[in-house]
Amino acid sequence: MSNPGDINDTPITSVRQLAEYIAAGCKPANQFRLGTEHEKFGFRTTDLKPPPYTAPDGQPGNIRDALGELQRYGGTPILDSGNTIGLALPDGGAVSLEPAGQLELSGGPLATLHETHAELMVHYDQVRAVSRDLGLGWLPLGFHPTATRDDMPWMPKSRYAIMRRYMPLVGSLGLDMMTRTCTVQVNLDYASEQDMLRKLRVSLLLQPLATALFANSPFTEGKPNGFLSYRAHVWTDTDNDRSGIPAVMFEDGFGFERYAEWLIDSVPMYFVYRNGRYIDAAGQRFRDFMNGRLPGLHGVRATIGDFADHMTTVFTDVRLKRFLEMRGADAGNAEMMLALPAFWVGLLYDEPALAAIESVLRGATRQDALEARASVPRAGLGASWRGATLRELAHDATAIARDGLCARGRSNSAGDHENVYLTPLEAIADGEPTQAEYWLARYHGSWRSTVTSIFTEAGI
Repeated sequence: MSNPGDINDTPITSVRQLAEYIAAGCKPANQFRLGTEHEKFGFRTTDLKPPPYTAPDGQPGNIRDALGELQRYGGTPILDSGNTIGLALPDGGAVSLEPAGQLELSGGPLATLHETHAELMVHYDQVRAVSRDLGLGWLPLGFHPTATRDDMPWMPKSRYAIMRRYMPLVGSLGLDMMTRTCTVQVNLDYASEQDMLRKLRVSLLLQPLATALFANSPFTEGKPNGFLSYRAHVWTDTDNDRSGIPAVMFEDGFGFERYAEWLIDSVPMYFVYRNGRYIDAAGQRFRDFMNGRLPGLHGVRATIGDFADHMTTVFTDVRLKRFLEMRGADAGNAEMMLALPAFWVGLLYDEPALAAIESVLRGATRQDALEARASVPRAGLGASWRGATLRELAHDATAIARDGLCARGRSNSAGDHENVYLTPLEAIADGEPTQAEYWLARYHGSWRSTVTSIFTEAGI
């Protein structure tokens, strides 16, 4: 989730103006970049419990100290009411906190997957270095394997207080989404409105496949939960006004302007940010804000900056901003963190690859994706897909992604092409276990039905 950003106080005068704001993200293909974001749960190495923001008991190992130590690498503190809640990095990326202290790296805009690999390794080295003396470890899984909801701390980030109040009003699992989930996602560019539409629809149809390939959350409160991706299940009952696969994105005539209309009329607000503080506006309509009719803020009219903030409160499986965010995957090990951007870059950044996956998906509908999305948290790659299973689709999609990566021709100093990062997914498509299946086998085997070994084996 976002940190407080730059303020754009340009008044909103029309919906078309909002569409033009989104369209300003279009860029030529030779300027396409990728930005990878990934999260991980903190834990105290002494007792495996989630660390608080501060430790009033005087114990070592808290989130504020971790952020403070990370500043030695050049990050500038991001403040919320005087509390450090993130770091702005010199390369344009950021380190930020999710609601329960999950540590997120929002990577900078990079040209190649090799750069993404280097960025990940540097981040992990820095996190390990500062965490060692603090008695902290970090666990990249889709759902916390042992903690209850009440065990999870809350970070002093003002917008989270608003969401914490509102979430139980619109779904039964929203607080679990906030506190007990972690994801990996990649942000990708588009060249035009039509290019955006092609990429958006392909990636929405394929999100259930991504969820299956990256499933990594089979435990809840120390026991198997019956799911491969419990994180994906959580999203089925979080806040469906702003989540999932919206019908509007498959309607004729959908584009930047229709999306802006949907955002201001159909997605309830969370907040208004003014003078360094968040004002609770949860459940209100953004169009009323545009017209100066928000309760408690009568006469105050929305700006472009307010609209940019509102866009960050949409949690669709693929989020449209001035770029596209792929949001369907559980966090996982380093190889899988890199496989996620490799998969999507291979499919979407090469024109023949994009055309090929469109051909594979020809005739697929939103309803097909919804049905797969409902079954994939439990069934994984065994979920039904148009008369077959997602495993068959995985073979086609990973082969096309490999071709797309090869066509990009981006090699590192050792001569490796970007397709090396796709290898873990190809193995899974060929029958190797997903991360979730691997951990379940460990639980029922050498772990002897005790899940705490995952902190050692999966932690960084």
